[in-house]
Amino acid sequence: MQRSERIIWCLVALSGAITVMVGAYAAHGLAARVSAELVHAAETGVRYQAWHTLAIMAVLVGQRVFGFKGWQWPVALWGLGMVGFSGSLYAMAMADLNAGIVTPIGGALLIAGWLMLAVAVIRSP
Repeated sequence: MQRSERIIWCLVALSGAITVMVGAYAAHGLAARVSAELVHAAETGVRYQAWHTLAIMAVLVGQRVFGFKGWQWPVALWGLGMVGFSGSLYAMAMADLNAGIVTPIGGALLIAGWLMLAVAVIRSP
């Protein structure tokens, strides 16, 4: 396994750990501090982060097993999208920060990652 792949796998593992930690906090401690709407926002961030963490893992395995080409773009876009989308929802719920335009930009990056995955699949031999 190349160094860059190890780094990506470590970041994916960190994303999984963050997903569990934020999810547990949203389920057990956040409701005492913020509105139900903000708890729901944090749970939405957790859900999207979890699914995209799994998607990155699947693409990494596909790249390793099948020699899937073009995997870097969807992985990078999903990673940035998770930081923007889920991270902004976490910041709103836990730190009372207004993330403004960051949330929809993060969502657009998640969508772009899926579209780039489709392009990579179409281009694969």
